[in-house]
Amino acid sequence: MKSLFDQTEFAGLKLKNRFIRSATYDGVADEGGHVTEELFQIYENLAKGGVGTIITGLTAVTDREQLSPGQMGIYDDSFITEYKRLINVIHQHDTNIIVQLASLGSQNSPSETTGKVVWGPSAVEDSNYKVTPQEMTLEDISFLQTAFADAALRAQKAGFDGIQLHAAHGYLLSKFLTPYYNRRTDNYGGTIENRARMIFETYQAIREKVGPTYPILIKINSDDFMDDGMSFEECKYVCQKLTALGINAVEISGGSPSSRLNEGVVRGIKAPEQEEYFKRYAAEIGQEIHVPVIAVGGNREFTSITKLINELPIEYIALSRPLICESDLIKRWQDGDMKSAKCVSCNKCFRRGGTLCIFNRRKQSAPQ
Repeated sequence: MKSLFDQTEFAGLKLKNRFIRSATYDGVADEGGHVTEELFQIYENLAKGGVGTIITGLTAVTDREQLSPGQMGIYDDSFITEYKRLINVIHQHDTNIIVQLASLGSQNSPSETTGKVVWGPSAVEDSNYKVTPQEMTLEDISFLQTAFADAALRAQKAGFDGIQLHAAHGYLLSKFLTPYYNRRTDNYGGTIENRARMIFETYQAIREKVGPTYPILIKINSDDFMDDGMSFEECKYVCQKLTALGINAVEISGGSPSSRLNEGVVRGIKAPEQEEYFKRYAAEIGQEIHVPVIAVGGNREFTSITKLINELPIEYIALSRPLICESDLIKRWQDGDMKSAKCVSCNKCFRRGGTLCIFNRRKQSAPQ
């Protein structure tokens, strides 16, 4: 029987347990995307709290785009030294840390994109952010693929345990997969083979830079949950192709701010049957590919997620909001307190100025 506290390994990466902190927008880097003491403390607390592997918040691979407030960056070599300090502290707790590489595309506030490029596969307004990007030229595509590869090499030099490509949740790589937003008529549009070409080529550019053994993961939507979105069958094709190319693990998520009500990424949970809302997709992918599948989305209850890894072809469990609420949740479970995560999925933790659980904010503001 599998345990959530099994020591496992994939792609040469040793994991002390099956818990992964899923990439989470922390919102406390400085205006250039550099590490602040507040960001440093968030990650140190996660490592102290027992999670086996941390995936950072989405990290910018180029400064041609405007960073979202508080977003991390890795777009030039100045980041390498500061990330070395962060990584060394995380490793002292026998925890891995993987950097998530991303391009925002049109998912940014209109007031924050002045003077910077806003890219998209096509010039189609983002239905949530109301930003219309400029359609990427072939030169733009080549530049961005190189930027991802260069960022991955910096991550490797800094000592990150791997990188994760963010191809989910409506960010730029995800937009290429979505027919509604990708209306190109060249080799990057139309069929899923063409719409996924951006991701395949970006992966290959990274692999050429970092070599055959460095862990590369991807986060991808199971379904866009919107009209004219990417379907689950298309997601399966992309995962199968990436596995053939050499991807090392796949995290199955879903949706974006463009999704139908409560079919997006951070769904409300008011009953046990609403938990683990991407597990059936992760399980089906797990049956079809031979690399580890990571299940994210509404993982709250220890007994339930233990059954998940034992009854379905899922190797790892990713959590975000529960660890915003309790950075030491994994240690609490390991110490024998098996009560469900305290997180109530109110989604009030995601705010400008830094991601923080509303219950923890109340603690901070309480009279001393």
